[in-house]
Amino acid sequence: MTLKRSFGERLFDVGNVLALSLLTLATAYPFLYVLFASVSDAQAVVQTRGLLLYPKGFSLEAYKLVFMNPSILTGYANTLFIVVVGTALNLAMTALGAYALSRQNVMWRNPIMFGIVFTMFFNGGLIPTFLLVNDIGLLDSRWALILPVAMSAYNLVIMRTAFQGVPVSLEESAKLDGANDFTVLFRIFIPLSMPVIAVMILFYGVAHWNSWFNAMIYIRTRELYPLQLILREILITNSTDSMMTAVGGGDRMPVGETIKYATIIVSTIPVLCLYPFLQKYFVKGVMIGAIKG
Repeated sequence: MTLKRSFGERLFDVGNVLALSLLTLATAYPFLYVLFASVSDAQAVVQTRGLLLYPKGFSLEAYKLVFMNPSILTGYANTLFIVVVGTALNLAMTALGAYALSRQNVMWRNPIMFGIVFTMFFNGGLIPTFLLVNDIGLLDSRWALILPVAMSAYNLVIMRTAFQGVPVSLEESAKLDGANDFTVLFRIFIPLSMPVIAVMILFYGVAHWNSWFNAMIYIRTRELYPLQLILREILITNSTDSMMTAVGGGDRMPVGETIKYATIIVSTIPVLCLYPFLQKYFVKGVMIGAIKG
């Protein structure tokens, strides 16, 4: 039997739909604007005032110029290396730390956890960190963007909370069968915590992909620049001239604008492709680690 909904309930549903539609539009439109502008005719984009609701003309010239730029390609390669190697190291360090700190029989577990959480509120600051990176020989190398951020205290707390939810009886049964701690971690804890692992991959991967400040501080050689640092040069310092050697003088300014939009799309697509595969784990993984203890 279907209950008849009152006028107030129907009005509430309509209000919800309208509010969420406006919120979705306000969130999606900036990206759509950039997408439309990147595939539009350069002159039409410059002459357009106000909202851009569809591509004005159609041209892939900006994408062609972006992919012909060697800095974009080397930036992509450097960023992929940092994301893949950095995220793998992040997961390994976080899982090992979370497993140890989630076990009740580990000596000084609470003081160690307090020391880790303390770094979430107080740290050495930029200059001591730079001097440390320089002294251990990481300056001007990709490892300067990976090793200093090998583990996030916040993500460690989330994974530790998830591991504490695994029944102790499973661990005891495995150890009675001869399993050591590494076997327990990789054969029991990690398979049972896949939603949290997926969330960690998303958190660490997106953080590495979007990171540019550490590269600006630690990297000197241009061939080691990650993609986001190249993108920053193009958007903030307007350094698009190297991509427009074959463009006529009158078209340089409008083409330069569409190159900026195309560069943003090119740098965003990998994260957009990754998110749908991890989205189904996202809510469950965050909820598992939401209660910190």
